[in-house]
Amino acid sequence: MDTTLLFFIGTAFTFGMVINFTGLPPMVGFLLAGFALNYLGFEASEGLNILANLGVTILLFSIGLKLDIRTLFKAEVWAGASIHIFASIIFYTGLLFLLKQLGLHFFLDLNISSLVLIAFALSFSSTVFAVKILEEKSETNSLYGRIAIGILIMQDIFAVLFLTISVGEVPSIWALGLFALPLIRPLLFKLLDRAGHGELLVLYGFFLALVIGAGLFESVGMKADLGALIVGMLLAGHPSAKDMAKSLFNMKELFLICFFLSIGLGGLPEFDHLIIALILSLLLLGKIALYFLTLTKFQLRSRTALFAAFSLANYSEFGLIVASLATYKGWLSQDWLIIIALSVSISFIIASLFNKYADAIYTHFSPALKRFQSTRLHKDDRPVRVGDAQILVMGMGRIGAGAYDALKVSYGEKVMGIDYNHQTTLRHREQGRRVITGDALDSDFWNKLQLTDNIKLILLAMPDHNGNRYAAEQLKKIDCCNFKVAALAHYKSDEIELNALGVSPVYNMYEEAGSGFARHVWAELQPQLMKEKTNQEL
Repeated sequence: MDTTLLFFIGTAFTFGMVINFTGLPPMVGFLLAGFALNYLGFEASEGLNILANLGVTILLFSIGLKLDIRTLFKAEVWAGASIHIFASIIFYTGLLFLLKQLGLHFFLDLNISSLVLIAFALSFSSTVFAVKILEEKSETNSLYGRIAIGILIMQDIFAVLFLTISVGEVPSIWALGLFALPLIRPLLFKLLDRAGHGELLVLYGFFLALVIGAGLFESVGMKADLGALIVGMLLAGHPSAKDMAKSLFNMKELFLICFFLSIGLGGLPEFDHLIIALILSLLLLGKIALYFLTLTKFQLRSRTALFAAFSLANYSEFGLIVASLATYKGWLSQDWLIIIALSVSISFIIASLFNKYADAIYTHFSPALKRFQSTRLHKDDRPVRVGDAQILVMGMGRIGAGAYDALKVSYGEKVMGIDYNHQTTLRHREQGRRVITGDALDSDFWNKLQLTDNIKLILLAMPDHNGNRYAAEQLKKIDCCNFKVAALAHYKSDEIELNALGVSPVYNMYEEAGSGFARHVWAELQPQLMKEKTNQEL
């Protein structure tokens, strides 16, 4: 086996583990590992870059699998992204011009066009980093998470336009055929139905992301990563889309390690490069402020706007593409490619800290931040009220719905269901159930949930143990109401974990299902057995 590859793996693991002990995301360690390898004289190989690009493509495809395309048509997304990118260009151009006037090294030879180009590169946020942060916090489906991802997709569209104009290559006329992709959606759904849950599902995911998505889009002159994202979005409504995303998770994580290593291996900075990169990294505070102010104008809560801003508080790998293209065309010197690469890396570390301490920062500055909050809030960002309900059933799948119906016999309309899927909520309402939409894995939901003293019981009936556990952790923090928490568990270890969080009773689904099945069979067989016994006695 290649000793260089083994050394890369060992270095990445060592740095990732050390950083993990500090509480920061391991990706920061992978970045530092790349710089360490660069310092030792290593360079990014072609194979590493291929794996890195593969990781980004699979990541964007996975995002698409979980994304509701309607998010892009919300004003806070398309208008917010547009306003922010133009405001950022003006902001950064002004500050860079000021640094030029101060006579700083590397700025003296820049003209207005070059300053605007650098400002444009710095205005983007990293899709890879933001989504990784949201996944690690389990907040991809939160309101601020959906807004952040929507803004990143809009930025991807702006990136395609820039590359098309700057390179001078207009997409092929065949690119118009991409508008017909929704027509093959039924076929893609049928193939997904037949793919099952094993290795064929993983292979089908790679086929869709790399061939139908990236390959097809690149062949007609469009951005390959955008293709993977859009094809993922085509499958987002399928019941098995979530299973496909889970099946690709570990491989995607492994490939993304190569991505972060490749950034660090991109170039070894000198001291002057580091100073300029640190100055640009400090300007992230202005970028965060612009995101926050822009989003609050769309009637979002100050907390939602701040958390979305923190998710986007970084520089993008797209900045490297802009710098690389500008260097190739002679618009910028090679020094700026190194400076922007270093700025991207440092911004990842800074953004990790912002996101790690987001709750503490918001709590400390909450009074000042709320001054920017609209008096009339966005309909998706208003408080969640449960009215006069006495029992809450969280998770309205088959088991949750069954529990709801059983409880309704005794408590009537005092029972309320909560489910993360709004379509599921509407279906239950049509069937006469009292259900509201809320995601138990969304910290925003718990922040907006307003429980009353009427609540006597909360039943955690979600199929995913992580959801039940997270909900139990959040409920444990609530001390304003005296209610009981019960839950369902799949395994004994889950049961023990929930008990430790104060949940009692916890019903083991497999044990309860087994005993319930036995009781049902016995009830069916008892008349027959009694009849046979009577016949024998006669």
